[in-house]
Amino acid sequence: MDFNFQFAALYTAIILTGLSAGLFFAWQVSVIPGTKRVTDTVYIETMQKINRAIINPPFMLIFLGPVVIQLLCAYLYRDAATAFWLILSSVLIYGAGTVIVTGTGNVPLNDALDTVELSKLSDKEISAKRHEYEKPWNRLHLIRTAFAVISFMLLLFTAFIHS
Repeated sequence: MDFNFQFAALYTAIILTGLSAGLFFAWQVSVIPGTKRVTDTVYIETMQKINRAIINPPFMLIFLGPVVIQLLCAYLYRDAATAFWLILSSVLIYGAGTVIVTGTGNVPLNDALDTVELSKLSDKEISAKRHEYEKPWNRLHLIRTAFAVISFMLLLFTAFIHS
């Protein structure tokens, strides 16, 4: 196995995509079950704070970085037919199923939730806001998690067949 720029790019793509898939998977199996056990007010306060805090450089690197490095890998592996198609599939799956779903689904829900002022709402209104947000957000999160994991698996398969 020769270590070169092509190989380093593929392993960087695997690591970044794996971190993204791992973050989404961990959220799916730990944070979502945990938030189902809190009151409506606590749920909304928590999600508002998480949504504001998660926009930071490390998160953006592992969320958007896979698209950039996978595109680079597709270019670098353009002469290796099987690897090229696996990487291209990976970037399309990650881009559509993770980045676009997040940008067109989760983020608008987050933005709407961010405008909620709990002090101005009754308990019934707070409960309604939670239900407007939680179920669709969790459904979209499951979709982006599945697509991130599939993308990660395609990259791993690429590394196995190309090593």
